[in-house]
Amino acid sequence: MNWFVNQPVALQALLATLFTYALTALGAATVFLFKTINRKVLDGMLGFAGGVMIAASFFSLLAPAISMAGAAREEGRGLPPWAAVVIGFCLGGLFLRFADFFLPHHHVGAAGNEGVKTSWGRSVLLVLAITLHNIPEGLAVGVGFGAVSLIPGASIAGALSLALGIGLQNFPEGAAVSIPLRREGMSRLKSFWIGQASGLVEPMAGVLGAILVLSARAILPYALAFAAGAMIFVVAEELIPEAYREGNDHIATSGILVGFALMMALDVGLG
Repeated sequence: MNWFVNQPVALQALLATLFTYALTALGAATVFLFKTINRKVLDGMLGFAGGVMIAASFFSLLAPAISMAGAAREEGRGLPPWAAVVIGFCLGGLFLRFADFFLPHHHVGAAGNEGVKTSWGRSVLLVLAITLHNIPEGLAVGVGFGAVSLIPGASIAGALSLALGIGLQNFPEGAAVSIPLRREGMSRLKSFWIGQASGLVEPMAGVLGAILVLSARAILPYALAFAAGAMIFVVAEELIPEAYREGNDHIATSGILVGFALMMALDVGLG
């Protein structure tokens, strides 16, 4: 642990997001054990992932953003805390909305492609769809580690709890991608490849987030809120609608509550 604490922030972010990627790959690897997944289990897993992301958005991102923006305002710098956080939050959601609109991609189980028309193959479009929605998770972890050295009272344990929470929800996400692809007739190896590939963007986004906040401290509240807005967009746009699509409302809701409670416990207990 001491070795990790003494490393540069960018390296900390890289190692933490490599961990979250590894859990994505581990979840995707379940395709080698199962060809199908019970829909109720899948919906519970999707709900769990959504609950973790909602809790992480507030406890690990928005709350520190409000605190830091408030401290800056007391020193006569920056916008009122509510304005800074709202701007960052909305920009995060808008960023993913525009990316979702323009970037060609394909969601598992969807009838057609989304984004601009392209001749790219279905496998590439599947990877792009999942990769797009993993960017905010990696960004959140990177910004979280960058915040440790900039926010008074912030601890490395809090950043680690965020990485752990993101990693825990990445495991069911990896399985939720690879197993349905196998059920649709894709080979186990290709299903695994697509499932794990979705997490590869997280280390890149994590390092980028850490570098950005370290190079420009003033943007940290906005960066924290930006990551939160992007994650909430993913939850509202993809995870919750998919979890409720087959009518397993109570199971999906239970998953959300469990995921939220676990992430809240991790962040409050460790942070």
